[in-house]
Amino acid sequence: MKIHVIRPGDTLYRLAMAYKVPLARLLEDNQLPDPNRLVVGQAIVIRYPKTTCTVRPGDTLDSIAQASGLSVRALLRNNPGSSFHEGQTLVLTYEDEPTQPLSVLGYAYPWIDPALLARTLPFVTELSPFTYRFDTQGNLIPLEDSGLRQAAAGFGTSTLFHLSNLGNEGEGFDRELAHGLFADPAAQQKLFAQVAQTAQEGGYQGVDIDFENLYPADAPAYARFVEDLRNAVEPLPVLVALAPKASEAEASSFAQGHDYHLLGRAADYVLLMAYDWGNSASPPMAVAPLNQVRRVLQYALENIPAEKIYLGIPNYGYDWTLPYQPGRAARSLSNQEAVALAAERYAAIRFDQTAQTPWFRYMDLQGQEHEVWFEDPRSVRGKIELALEHGLHGVGYWNLDRPFPQNWVVLNALGKIE
Repeated sequence: MKIHVIRPGDTLYRLAMAYKVPLARLLEDNQLPDPNRLVVGQAIVIRYPKTTCTVRPGDTLDSIAQASGLSVRALLRNNPGSSFHEGQTLVLTYEDEPTQPLSVLGYAYPWIDPALLARTLPFVTELSPFTYRFDTQGNLIPLEDSGLRQAAAGFGTSTLFHLSNLGNEGEGFDRELAHGLFADPAAQQKLFAQVAQTAQEGGYQGVDIDFENLYPADAPAYARFVEDLRNAVEPLPVLVALAPKASEAEASSFAQGHDYHLLGRAADYVLLMAYDWGNSASPPMAVAPLNQVRRVLQYALENIPAEKIYLGIPNYGYDWTLPYQPGRAARSLSNQEAVALAAERYAAIRFDQTAQTPWFRYMDLQGQEHEVWFEDPRSVRGKIELALEHGLHGVGYWNLDRPFPQNWVVLNALGKIE
């Protein structure tokens, strides 16, 4: 795999000629918002097919996969966005087939676009629909995620039961709700029983716990809660989400209630939420700067075995109005929208070498300056390579609700997706 950064005068046709790959392959792999409107500084992914086949009359995905010795999932991953029509050339293998296994966890809301979900699921090992909640008495609040579970099953993707301490709509992660639960053994037992029953009836293959913004003093109680829930749902594995911190001294309010050592022992796996340095309330900066991600991962590895860790990767960016003013929220946007915005406003994309993240500035129609930070093939390559370098269990994406086709091509080139 190669990643080409667009220079003045580049076109996809010229890239196809220079790299000796079919133009159709560049279009399919990158699925650009506007292929005729490239942006200086934009990243293009290039992969080299090794073996191919042509779709003949009567061929199906199953028959092609069987004849080539591939799974249908692998065939779909090697040909993202394909319509699989007669006469089409399909990639069976690439020159750079990965060998290091990697689990891929993805989060999605129940209202995710079904077509987007279907294109994404072949790359996802476990899907975690977001989210079941609970009340002050320990009663489980249902989540209508049957559509996600059915779609996942159709692609051979496991589903996880996701439980969080989100309060009522718009209230965010509720520390009082969690504190009350930790102090009430009867409510805990009621919740454990309902989680175990719902997980069994719904065909979930694991439980994903995401309690955030906890009181620092509740850290030991939270670890006991995770351990007790793990015992209640056995033999299902339990994963717990960890807010990022590189030390206890610099832990944010969202991370102070997460004891990495205790939670690493209590759960089967952890998701290291290594993102949100740049967020809607912060000054302009990278969402997941690689230098900070490395620090957080190093701290996690001091407390948790590598084979238990999923490294979290963000699938979004932010658009800040300049000058930055506290209290004025940045606009969230997809990575594809960011590139389209740069093209629309004739802005060149830059790349921060320390954060290993793309960014640009532009002027809106009212003459107001903006700064945008987002993810591209180069930034996600750095994070995936970091996970592989340390032998982590996998990577986890928050979230799948926005398209990012290039990411999946990069992921498929670097890791052998389980």
